[in-house]
Amino acid sequence: MTHDTSRTDQPTTRPRTPLAAPLHAIESSTALDPVVAVGDRVSGAIVADDLRRQVLQGAWLGHALHPLLVEVPMGTWMSATLLDLAGDDASRDGARLLTGVGVLAAVPAALSGWSEYAETDTRSRRVGVVHAIANGAGAGLQVASWVARRNGQHRLGAALGLVALGAVGAGGFLGGHLAAARKVGTHDPSFIPEQPYLR
Repeated sequence: MTHDTSRTDQPTTRPRTPLAAPLHAIESSTALDPVVAVGDRVSGAIVADDLRRQVLQGAWLGHALHPLLVEVPMGTWMSATLLDLAGDDASRDGARLLTGVGVLAAVPAALSGWSEYAETDTRSRRVGVVHAIANGAGAGLQVASWVARRNGQHRLGAALGLVALGAVGAGGFLGGHLAAARKVGTHDPSFIPEQPYLR
């Protein structure tokens, strides 16, 4: 497994979207470095065992496992919200179940994300910790949503789930930036452009 470290620290062209400016600000914010230091310790503990690192990074799969795992909590939480908005009273049990499944699925998704964090540079780690904070907040709100639903407070649970989707949506935006712009993601060495796989 390897990752691309050929990145420039400063943009060479003018941003074409207003969303680029806050991303550049996060990448260059040294104020985040104490949080990055905490993230380094968390990630280091998760990948301290080589076998665990390989499993969480998807060495057996050929590329990063994280993008696949995040689909489960996002999908279940979005489905729960859809039931909240378009369903009736009979949909409440299904929405609660989907919320709970998403919470459970968020655990391996987070672990795989921290394993990818271990392979990144400083600018990516700054984005990574904000990504983790947003997703952690979203997951925490989903736990609160499940508890509210479990206690019969369906409307409160639905509201918390909707707010949680906003948080994980922001986290997902940052995750997309890490994958697409920062090129974060471990992969099999045969996929390195300079070393094409030969049949």
